[in-house]
Amino acid sequence: MTATNHSPNSRWTRQQIRAARRAPLLPLLQQRGLQLIERPAGNFELAAYKGLLLKDSYWRWPERNLAGNAIDFFVQVLGLSFHDAMRQITGSVPP
Repeated sequence: MTATNHSPNSRWTRQQIRAARRAPLLPLLQQRGLQLIERPAGNFELAAYKGLLLKDSYWRWPERNLAGNAIDFFVQVLGLSFHDAMRQITGSVPP
């Protein structure tokens, strides 16, 4: 089991979760060094994930029947836990 930097009783607020869902994905993924390919209508494709399209805080991957918000991307595509995804998106830990 991996150690975490927050107490077991700490939780993310609804406001933090709502903001993380709406976080723009492009800058977050660029910070991780992922290559983005510009597509029509303000969409971007991730070079490392063929067919996965991003726009603002949403993504869809039709070939795998997946889609969602910024949190979903970090959990479903990158394989992070919810708490790790929140830390990556917000740059903080729960209060």
